[in-house]
Amino acid sequence: MIARVRAGEPEAYAELVRAHTGIALRAAAALGAGADAEDVVQQAFVKAYCALGRFRDGSAFKPWLLSIVANETRNTVRTAARQRTLAGREAAFVEAEPLIPESADPAVATLQTERRAALLSAVEKLSEEHRLVVTYRYLLEMDESETAQALGWPRGTVKSRLNRALRKLGRLLPDFEPREGGDERE
Repeated sequence: MIARVRAGEPEAYAELVRAHTGIALRAAAALGAGADAEDVVQQAFVKAYCALGRFRDGSAFKPWLLSIVANETRNTVRTAARQRTLAGREAAFVEAEPLIPESADPAVATLQTERRAALLSAVEKLSEEHRLVVTYRYLLEMDESETAQALGWPRGTVKSRLNRALRKLGRLLPDFEPREGGDERE
């Protein structure tokens, strides 16, 4: 697809944009862009297009794009000189997620919402490097290799920082115990 874009096919880049807009919006929201997430993503796609000459053949596009989204988010937040509150991040992140189906049990939906808020509150208390690795690995569902590429870190660094971040989250959320299959319970 990148070769088609480099060859001057505008529809090829439009396909890349359509395929990656959802994850880019979730990344921008999770990293603190809040209401500016759409602007951040649009600017990130423009910067990615302009930087396609530096994109390494054979590399994955998603982690490369998400590193641009992360940088653009940091720049936007810094330029705006305002800190997003946890409530603002949660609202922006929830807006980027699918709604809970109406057929869902309201009690279960409420518990999931409360647990998500508690988890995001705990993630907010992590250092920036730990918050980034948890966000990319779990909230954006990227594998270790993609996370390493997106953050520009070696895989070993991703593993060690993720391990430390998860231990810290375990201390911040002592009532959350993993279930078999990776789910959590209280």
